[in-house]
Amino acid sequence: MRFKLPHDLSPWGMFMSADAVVQAVMIGLALASLLTWTIWLAKSIELLMGRRNLRAGIDVLIHARNWNEAAERLAERRDGMGALVRAAHDEVTLSAGALSAAGVKERVVSRLERIEAAGSRRMIRGTGVLATVGATAPFVGLFGTVWGIMNSFIGISKQHTTNLAVVAPGIAEALLATALGLVAAIPAVVMYNIFSRWNAGYRALQADASAAILRLISRDLDRGTLAQRTTAGPRAITAAE
Repeated sequence: MRFKLPHDLSPWGMFMSADAVVQAVMIGLALASLLTWTIWLAKSIELLMGRRNLRAGIDVLIHARNWNEAAERLAERRDGMGALVRAAHDEVTLSAGALSAAGVKERVVSRLERIEAAGSRRMIRGTGVLATVGATAPFVGLFGTVWGIMNSFIGISKQHTTNLAVVAPGIAEALLATALGLVAAIPAVVMYNIFSRWNAGYRALQADASAAILRLISRDLDRGTLAQRTTAGPRAITAAE
């Protein structure tokens, strides 16, 4: 193998002078970094919109006079709050005429818990890639560095010289792989930790929304007005009021 000294010691020049295996490692790390930032942008928008919609929905629930008013205003929404309200309203409708108010509440809670779990899974979908990149990128970069240094030493031995001007460029381009591994891994770890905290906040907002829904339903059950308003289904709410 002939060892060729790079003329350009810029990052791009070192990349072009690197071995094919090292170049493949660098390209893979660059793609991993691009994927990391894409996930960051997409999940940030999704989580921020989800939290904003839940806060707005909770405000509607707090100021609603009864469950049917809240259901009319929120059931058509295509977000996490809408899913919670539709699940609760479906159960209340199916349980119309039930003898036990406690049983209705228990079934509503069961439905809401399943919706909360599904919403939480949806929000963390894709963030596992961040954990994978953060855990593996440094080692992938280290592999590229080890491979590049091996080639550098092979080239040095063939040239029969230990001159620093011969050794340094090959080692520098090999270390570039480790640098790219860290560039990919560090943001991925930071983003994963941020998303973990944000998702915990989202789950807390879901729990607040579920509690507000249950309060309205419980209040109407205690008043004895909920069953007669929901017996005819969602379409009859407006007419009943």
